Amino acid sequence: MRFGVFMAPFHASPIKSPVSALTRDIETVKLLDRLGYEEAWIGEHHSCGTELIASPEVFIANVAAQTTSIKLGTGVLSLPYHNPLWVADRAILLDYLTRGRFILGLGPGSLPTDASMVGLDPVSQRGALEEDTEVLMQLLNGDSPVSVKTARYELVDAMCQLRPYTQGGFEVGVAAIASPSGPRIAGRHGMSLLSIGATLTGDLDLLGQHWGIAEERAAQFGTSMNRDGWRLVGPMHIAETKEQAYAEVEHGLDDWCNYLQHVAAVPHFEPGGTTFTERVDWINNSGIGVIGTPDDAIRQIRLLDEQSNGGFGAYLMMGHEWANPAATARHYELFAEAVAPHFQNRLDRLAASEAKARESRARLYARQGDALQEANDRHAAEKAGALA
Repeated sequence: MRFGVFMAPFHASPIKSPVSALTRDIETVKLLDRLGYEEAWIGEHHSCGTELIASPEVFIANVAAQTTSIKLGTGVLSLPYHNPLWVADRAILLDYLTRGRFILGLGPGSLPTDASMVGLDPVSQRGALEEDTEVLMQLLNGDSPVSVKTARYELVDAMCQLRPYTQGGFEVGVAAIASPSGPRIAGRHGMSLLSIGATLTGDLDLLGQHWGIAEERAAQFGTSMNRDGWRLVGPMHIAETKEQAYAEVEHGLDDWCNYLQHVAAVPHFEPGGTTFTERVDWINNSGIGVIGTPDDAIRQIRLLDEQSNGGFGAYLMMGHEWANPAATARHYELFAEAVAPHFQNRLDRLAASEAKARESRARLYARQGDALQEANDRHAAEKAGALA
C-alpha cells in the first residue's frame, strides 16, 4: 500500500498570510518526499478564500524541482474549466519536466463559486467532465487529429505535438465523491479512481458502489480496472497520545469545519457538529477519518481495506491544517514511522532477523568468546616462540 497527501489545500481561516500558507504547502510536500511518502496530490480552486492554489500544474512544476522521488498529481484539475487540448499539452510537459513523476487527476470542479465565475451551471459539470475526458484521452493516446465542437470550446484537427515522456502514457485518474460520474468515467477509460470522502460508514458508505460501477463500465467498454490505482482519501491527525492529538487539533479543526459548513457549498462533504467536541466525535465516529494515535490510524486503514472488499492501492491523507505546522510535521513523521510500515511489508523480515538472532545468541555468544580466546592464545604462543 502506498501513502501520500491530498492537498486541496485547506488552510486555517482566515488566511493571515498567503505567502506563509503557500510556503507551508511547499514545505509539506518536501517533508513527505524526505520521509518516503509516495504521492502528493494538489487541488485547483479559485474562490472562497481558503484553498489558494489556482493552478496545480504551476505548483507541481515548482515543487518538482525541490523534491526527488515523490509522485505529484493534480488532485484534481477541474477539467470543464479548461480546453482539453491545453490540459493535454501541459500534462505532457509536466511528464517531461518531472521525468515521469506526474499523475493527471481530473474532476468536475468542487466549488460552485468557481464554476459560476466562468458561466458553468453546477448541474452541467459532471456531464461536461464525461464529455471532456473522452476528448482528452483521444488527445493523449490517439494518433489522429481531433475535431469537436461543444458549448464551451472547439477543436479543429487538434493534436499534441509531443508524445508523453512515460512509455505507454502517464497515469490518469478521476475523482469520485457522491455521484456515479467518477466511477463511470474511470471504468469507461480504464483510469485510476480517487474516492474522496467515500470513507464514510453506514448509509454513506460509497466504497462498494464506487468500485462496482467502475468495474461494470469497464466490462461494458472492454477496459480493465486495477485496484492498485484505487486511492482512498480521508483526514487524519495523530500524536503519541489521544489527549495530545485532541489538544493539537484545537488549533484549526473548528476553522476547517466552519469553512465547509458555512462558506464552501459542498453538501457531499459537510462535517457534523457545532462544538469542538462534537466535531472531533464526528471525525472519529463517522468513519471518515482519525484524530488519535498511530494504533487508531492502523485500525482505520485496516477497516477500509476490509470495506473495499478486495483492497486498494493507496491511502491519501487530506491536508487540512487542523494543527500548527510543528504538530502537523510530527503527525506526518509519526505516520511514516509507526503506521505506513505495517502495510508495506517492511517489518516482517526485520522481525524474523531479530528472532533468529535472539534464538541463536547464546550459542554464537559462546563461540564468539571461543574465537576471542583462540586469537589471544595464538598470539601468546607466537610471542613465546619468538622469545625462545
